[in-house]
Amino acid sequence: MLKRIILIISLFISCIFINVGAQTLTAKEIIKKADEKSRGLTSQGEMTMTIVRPAWTRSVTMKSWQKGTEYSMILITSPAKDKGQMFLKIKTDMWNWVPSIEKMIKIPPSMMMQSWMGSDYTNDDLVRESSIVNDYTHKLLGNELIREQMCYKIELIPLAEAAVTWGKVILWITTDGFNQWKAEYYDEDMKLVNILNASNIKKMGDREIPTKMEISPQDKKGNKTVLEIKSIVFNQIINDTFFSQQNMKKLSQTTK
Repeated sequence: MLKRIILIISLFISCIFINVGAQTLTAKEIIKKADEKSRGLTSQGEMTMTIVRPAWTRSVTMKSWQKGTEYSMILITSPAKDKGQMFLKIKTDMWNWVPSIEKMIKIPPSMMMQSWMGSDYTNDDLVRESSIVNDYTHKLLGNELIREQMCYKIELIPLAEAAVTWGKVILWITTDGFNQWKAEYYDEDMKLVNILNASNIKKMGDREIPTKMEISPQDKKGNKTVLEIKSIVFNQIINDTFFSQQNMKKLSQTTK
């Protein structure tokens, strides 16, 4: 009995130290943990994006590859009219390969905030040109319960020299698991533009992550875009040479 009591006390003390340790994390450290978890050193997966409008709905399926913050590639696998399209990001440069006209289009930085494939996501959202770790200051606003998940609530304000459009971002990161659970995006006038909600936490590869992300523009009633991860693996070796315009064309051919 005494041993059992000692064990319970020891576990209780351990939990206290774990919680104290968690509380000492800075806002930037929390953001970095969440960002690194969602990226991994590399990732490759398959996902479906459903664009919902008051009068119609359209789905796009795709494969994606990412390495760190500098390399990203996306291959559209359906619908037929978009099949074979590819998007490549290397550092701060981005290209779109359109097989129907056999043309490589360079996407300028000024278009990073434009709609991606007619959705409520932007080019920047899909290839993550801006960094939530390095392009913003971070302030911990406290903890808040969001859809049954206790979260760190963190305010992100862009640095003066950062090439970002948002005037402010508020992120909710789960305290258990460091998952990005909710986000609010504000313009330069501090008007709320988009709300993103994550859900459906599942084991994917070596970690548990949200597999459904729904973004809703606040000025367009009935509009939303839902991104669902079907499969994804992390930290498998991908050579830098994989992310090339030549490989874009090669992979595009595989969808025919």
